[in-house]
Order: sequence, then structure tokens, then C-alpha cells
Amino acid sequence: MTLPSITTKHCEVILPWPPSALNPNARLHWSKIAKAKKAYREACFYEARSAGITAAIFPRDKKLHVNLLFYPPDRRHRDQDNMLAAMKSGLDGLASAMGIDDRHFKMTFDVASTIGGMVKVTIHE
Repeated sequence: MTLPSITTKHCEVILPWPPSALNPNARLHWSKIAKAKKAYREACFYEARSAGITAAIFPRDKKLHVNLLFYPPDRRHRDQDNMLAAMKSGLDGLASAMGIDDRHFKMTFDVASTIGGMVKVTIHE
């Protein structure tokens, strides 16, 4: 009896901490927010590409499990919903690097107990 081969695709990438301008509570002019979104989306796109994430790795029709582990830059309390909302542009850049629509992401997230100023993203089928 042979067992079916199970191949799970798995990758990790470290993304920079989202800029404070992307926090939903930031009171900035829309043009400054738009510039911050564009810069963060591009930064996350290039980080994903430099980590080897391309359109050929994952199928386009399956749900992908995306886990975000936030490492805040300091010990101040942050609202988890705001951290996730600030990541929207970064996740768009990641999806663009993968060549898929981010609607295929099934997301989970957590906050690490250590500081670091980054977001560790783990993706698997």
C-alpha cells in the first residue's frame, strides 16, 4: 500500500513594520497617506521577491493560509485590528509578488512578546 504524496508549499518572508501613516487612527492628508501606501506596497513587493516568492510557487485557485506575526518596534500597546489594517498595503504588495489576488488569503495573526519592528509572514497551502 502506497500513501499519497503530500506536497505542501511553505514560505516565509520578513516585512518591515508598517509606517505610522498607515495606522487607521493617523490624521493625515490623503496625499501623504497615498504616498505611504505606495511606498509600503512596493517595499513589501521587493522584500517578497528577494525572499524568492514568485507567481510560480503557489496555485492561483486555492486558498492560502497567511499567518502574520507582528513584532512591534517598542513595548507600547497597539490595537491588533489597527495593526492588521496598517498591513493592507503590504499584503497587496505580497499578493502582487505572488501574482494572485489577496482574496485567496485566509489570514491569522498574532503579536509576539518581543520587540523587533517587523512582521513575519508565513504562507502555506
